[in-house]
Amino acid sequence: MDGNDMGGGGKCPVMHGSLTSTETSVTAWWPKSLNFDILHQHDRKVQPYGPDYSYRKEVEKLDYEALKKDVHALVTDSQDWWPADWGSYAGLFVRMAWHSAGSYRLADGRGGGGAGNLRFAPLNSWPDNANLDKARRLLWPIKKKYGNKLSWADLIILAGNAAYEVAGLETFGFAFGREDIWHPEKDTFWGSEKEWLTDSRYEKLDERESLANPLAAVVMGLIYVNPEGVNGKPDPARTAMDVRETFKRMAMNDEETAALTAGGHTIGKCHGNSDPTGLGPEPEGEDVVGMGLGWKNSNQSGNGRFTLTGGPEGAWTSEPTKWDGGYLDMLLDHEWELTKSPAGAWQWKPVSIDEADMPVDVEDPSIRTMPMMTDADMAMKVDPIYRKYMEKFREDHDYFSRTFARAWFKLTHRDMGPKPRYIGPWVPQEDLIWQDPVPAGSTDYDVEAVKAKIADSGLSVADMVSTAWDSARTYRGSDMRGGANGARIRLAPQNDWDGNEPARLSRVLEVLEPIAKETGASIADVIVLAGNVGVEQAAKAAGFTKTVPFTPGRGDATAEMTDAESFEPLEPLVDGYRNWIKDDYVVKPEEILLDHTQLLGLTAPEMTCLVGGMRVIGTNHGGSAHGVFTDNVGALTNDFFVNLTDMSNTWNPTDDEGIFSIRDRQTDAPKWTATRIDLVFGSNSILRAYAEVYAQDDNKEKLVDDFIAAWTKVMEADRFDTRA
Repeated sequence: MDGNDMGGGGKCPVMHGSLTSTETSVTAWWPKSLNFDILHQHDRKVQPYGPDYSYRKEVEKLDYEALKKDVHALVTDSQDWWPADWGSYAGLFVRMAWHSAGSYRLADGRGGGGAGNLRFAPLNSWPDNANLDKARRLLWPIKKKYGNKLSWADLIILAGNAAYEVAGLETFGFAFGREDIWHPEKDTFWGSEKEWLTDSRYEKLDERESLANPLAAVVMGLIYVNPEGVNGKPDPARTAMDVRETFKRMAMNDEETAALTAGGHTIGKCHGNSDPTGLGPEPEGEDVVGMGLGWKNSNQSGNGRFTLTGGPEGAWTSEPTKWDGGYLDMLLDHEWELTKSPAGAWQWKPVSIDEADMPVDVEDPSIRTMPMMTDADMAMKVDPIYRKYMEKFREDHDYFSRTFARAWFKLTHRDMGPKPRYIGPWVPQEDLIWQDPVPAGSTDYDVEAVKAKIADSGLSVADMVSTAWDSARTYRGSDMRGGANGARIRLAPQNDWDGNEPARLSRVLEVLEPIAKETGASIADVIVLAGNVGVEQAAKAAGFTKTVPFTPGRGDATAEMTDAESFEPLEPLVDGYRNWIKDDYVVKPEEILLDHTQLLGLTAPEMTCLVGGMRVIGTNHGGSAHGVFTDNVGALTNDFFVNLTDMSNTWNPTDDEGIFSIRDRQTDAPKWTATRIDLVFGSNSILRAYAEVYAQDDNKEKLVDDFIAAWTKVMEADRFDTRA
């Protein structure tokens, strides 16, 4: 039979897989080619609203109190199709919010609950997220009711907050303002493993801190650590190492980690009271009749007491729907021994326990069930640091509640960025150091007078543009951290980063800081204005009089406002825009350039014009001549693109690895040197298409205009204080 034969003589109207299969993609044929998907993953075409829709405006129309009332009511409104444990969805909603937020990692700011990513693959089908599809379906009537005024991202986190409030915790606060995405972030690196729950991310298995960056979870498909122990082998002391490293990579200290563990396991239970062979495929692997749901359980009822989620089975406390100190008492008051759940998972049970201290069955309160602890829980008891906090929490329940509430707020808001992005009546007044606070800056000064003083300062175009770029390039659209606002480039650790050329930076700041003091402008504004002055001078040198847009009002952060340790991951190790690589890396520099570009929120054309423009302006790190394909350094010309695409030149490797010689094809005379990042704009078919646009004789001014637009986009990326 023909492969396209539909039976009955019919033919399939398309070749199988030709429209939707990834197996026939360009990168499948040529896996070493650059994959630009990461720059296009949130194209406006994938979202269902028009260009005038603004979630940040819509959410301010929300009836917040009515919404909270509805979510609170839902926590105890058990549904027949997916009944609640003990009549409460508190544990399920806590887990949903936790696993939505808990994918955040500090290294690149990706993951987290800020975009509603839990709705899409791969997160919606990770083994660790089993049955959270049901939690989202339970929320659907509320999302349907409040519609465009409420994002899934906000609702998912709000449901976790509401669950704790219904259980009796006074939460620290809640902020709206998370905007939904409409397509999987499929190019986020979650690990190199090809199978779920397999581990190939440690350089040395016995050194748990050797977990590959930027990852935080220990294996593919888990949010944190393996609850059964390292690689499924119970050993609480060793598991404590995993817990510490993973939570550190989420910007949590030991006390916050202990509080989150205790508070997270005060509510709800684990579900492993079934044979795992009866579990159906995850949502992305299910057929259409699954209604978008996965993990169908064929054992008994398939839900209630027979729910199968992760493997371990049982509650941690005697009253799993109540906020109390039951977890701490249970953990510390009993000796524990290894056992296995009905699903075959390793877990711990009390050596002895009074029946009255056992939790009741989720369906029948006349039945008492055995409590349990995971290996991660036992880590809280055997690790001396974690145990110290557990005992402290038990001694002072109010302190425990406050510490957990603040840690929970941090967990669920860490990826939202600065406080100006927070919306709603429950935003805490306190400025928290992990929010990277920046005081308001002055707008009451003469911008043109400041620019005139900068222009007369004697600083070169390269000095001004490089310093402004270095200040702004730390911005990450993943968690909205970094950027020029705050002028943290002058503070530790940024003022000592190799990529910021500390000696040059110090020299430039010595010129700019007195100008700021004299004019009343912030140092942050003056740094950006200096970059703008440099761009305007470079445009003028190329024959074009232009004004770079500028919005005043940036503030100057202090060392006391700066969590220096949490800024270490923002250090650039490669900056293709300034043609700099700190060290040799496994990943090619052009691939790191794409990653940096995506974090900056730039498109491929914007990346192209910025790189070419910065080369001819002369902003290379250390004054390197690589890629400076011009005899008119300092002028914003299209010379980089003209000479890159000129077929009278040849490109030749040199003895210096990663450096190439550009030579005259006729005479073999050397003309320039270049790096891989320079040459990829002439060798990659997509980037060459953009380079050819800027090399055209009629696009000299277009390059200048496009450069200014992209430059301004980077300089203004972190100005949440001025956005509607």
